[in-house]
Amino acid sequence: MNVSVIATVLNEKEAIERLLESLAIQSHLPDEVVIADGGSTDGTLAVLSAWSASKRLPLRVLKKPGANISAGRNAAIAAAKGDVIATTDAGVRLEKDWLEALIAPFEGQESTRFVALVAGWFTADPQNAFETALGATVLPHVREVKPDKFLPSSRSVAFHKVAWEAVGGYPEWLDYCEDLIFDLRLRDLYGPPPFVPGAAVHFRPRGSLRSFFKQYYQYARGDGKADLWRKRHALRYLTYLVAGPLLVGLALFHSPWWGLALLAGAAVYTATPYRRLGSMLKPYNLLDRVKAVLLVPVIRLVGDLAKMIGYPVGLVWRWRNWHRPEIHWRQAEWEKPV
Repeated sequence: MNVSVIATVLNEKEAIERLLESLAIQSHLPDEVVIADGGSTDGTLAVLSAWSASKRLPLRVLKKPGANISAGRNAAIAAAKGDVIATTDAGVRLEKDWLEALIAPFEGQESTRFVALVAGWFTADPQNAFETALGATVLPHVREVKPDKFLPSSRSVAFHKVAWEAVGGYPEWLDYCEDLIFDLRLRDLYGPPPFVPGAAVHFRPRGSLRSFFKQYYQYARGDGKADLWRKRHALRYLTYLVAGPLLVGLALFHSPWWGLALLAGAAVYTATPYRRLGSMLKPYNLLDRVKAVLLVPVIRLVGDLAKMIGYPVGLVWRWRNWHRPEIHWRQAEWEKPV
């Protein structure tokens, strides 16, 4: 079984070394590494060229200026020679046995079941109190995962190339949430993928509220474009635009006891992040611990506002592009390869 690792990059000069170094020391080295560059101007290509010349990795670089993440991934996968494709992102740090763990289900699969997709895992690798609070707030702990419902991130996932072909690859009409659509297509065709938490990658969360807001705005805009998570977004609008103001009004004009209901709701909403945060604060001093604790509700609020702004923008785009058949991906029929 030949295994190709692929990734896309765009202006990742400061982060790409981390990925390449961790790929070079894998317990199971890939047969090749194919990286698609979307038009970097910061020296990323020079770093990749140096690595290619060093022969530490069987690295090939594709120049795809202007390509979005989906188009870059599709180009890299199409060029890859492996029959199993493992994908990751620039800037992550891979566990030494990441690839070995990720491809194990393919090697051990029984002849009666075709393993199309394998879901790896990802964890935050924070460098300060803000990033720690952000990781605890937005990223699940592995013990919270329900394997049969888990949709893997393309930071850590592997699949048969024929399965990628069967579902038409990553959706190039989407700039964000593209990996969720890809996962859902494969799940519809082949069922839930095996979950391998040992195939872990570590990535650094966003370093500021501004960059976090932009990230979650883009994610929510992608949800709107792809018609994802209608109930989740509707519940968020209901909470912030109806239930919240109603409780505030009741507390101000009827009885202050209604304020307790509001505080109870906020406590429930932040309980899971605080539960995750506890074990993550050990390296920090008291001041940084207090800072992280206070940041959790702020991060929740900023993330929700970003989603509430981004989602309708995506919906407007969807309505304007309703004539495009590819956006109606839920109605598409996929055919399993023989």
